Amino acid sequence: MARKILHLDLDAFFCSVEEILDPSLVGKAFAVGGSPQGRGVIASCSYQARKFGVRSAMPAGKALSLCPGLLFVHHQHHLYGEYSDKVMQILEELTPLVQQVSVDEAFLDVSDLLLPLLSIATDLQKRVQDELSLPCSIGGATSKLVAKIANDYGKASVQTGKAPRKITIIPEGHEKDFLAPLDVQAMWGIGPKTSQKLHSLGVHTIGQMAELSLAELSRFFGNGAQEIKERSRGIDPSPVHSDHALKSVSNERTYREDTEDKTVMLQTLRSLSDQVGYRLRKANLAGSVVHLKLRYHDFTTFTRQTALDHCTNLDDEIYTEVKDLLEKNLLPNRAVRLLGVGVSGLDVPHRQLSLWGDPDIKKEQLTGAVDKLKEKYGKDIIKRGNMLKPPKEKP
Repeated sequence: MARKILHLDLDAFFCSVEEILDPSLVGKAFAVGGSPQGRGVIASCSYQARKFGVRSAMPAGKALSLCPGLLFVHHQHHLYGEYSDKVMQILEELTPLVQQVSVDEAFLDVSDLLLPLLSIATDLQKRVQDELSLPCSIGGATSKLVAKIANDYGKASVQTGKAPRKITIIPEGHEKDFLAPLDVQAMWGIGPKTSQKLHSLGVHTIGQMAELSLAELSRFFGNGAQEIKERSRGIDPSPVHSDHALKSVSNERTYREDTEDKTVMLQTLRSLSDQVGYRLRKANLAGSVVHLKLRYHDFTTFTRQTALDHCTNLDDEIYTEVKDLLEKNLLPNRAVRLLGVGVSGLDVPHRQLSLWGDPDIKKEQLTGAVDKLKEKYGKDIIKRGNMLKPPKEKP
């Protein structure tokens, strides 16, 4: 069975975070990094600025000459890191096979999911937007190579002065045809100098490069000629490597408006517990320490935890513990800005055998059945009754 690989790239990530922090920047030409005096280098720029030819890594002086009204925003790397972590948490809920390649970019192997690749990408894009207000573009294919090139191609095709929010899926069997008309520089491992040499010999497209013999390719790529030939035909078996062994699994939610409503907080903890439990089960892990993170409106932050006498990855058990932690630690008359749920002390799930049977087996079976339904039909196919909004009354 062919693999299903996604490449996610956050659109103008630094600028998107700055627009969340300062909505007055939306629709304006601005840059992160550099200075109004023309010093320094631009780290990122809004899509409105790109219409004037401004680009990342451009000297600020040149950017100002292209766009005299360009606004400059001081970079806040610690906040970009926080938002990046939240995005990666969402990705790891979908699959444990996530390879983060930069602060705003990652590969996912979703071969185990039954939904079509387009549906998975659409749901993922919507969730990142709905939960974090961050636009992203996604490429999908049977390999990392083609998924990445598809995403780059799709994003470049959108010239609206706004975030592309593009999804580009290359179906199985169409990889070679998709790559063939693209410039050779779109291929991994081919830089400007090599591209110029190939152009000078009349080799302009990946399709033309695919027709070269190994001997001809060896003149440019040496021992890498065989790999380049395979890539030019859309063949790339490289796996998606998870970058680190999980030490804990956690999810957080920041409220758009600070809240003192305990019912809202408990609903949030219920949802976060479900997400953490699902991620643990997908990774075939369970944990023995449950954490609650609580941040108030003034950014005062507390973390509390409780140790279990066994490992768990069951949503209900996680929720029971964090609910108890909230009850014991919530300060009166203090508005809450953020809640987080986490599990650490991870291990492979196991239960001690009992002569009288295990009362949690039915819970595990039910939870496993729900997981399969979510994987097949999407995470919103089943909702808890206390998470549903009451129907509107008829006039």
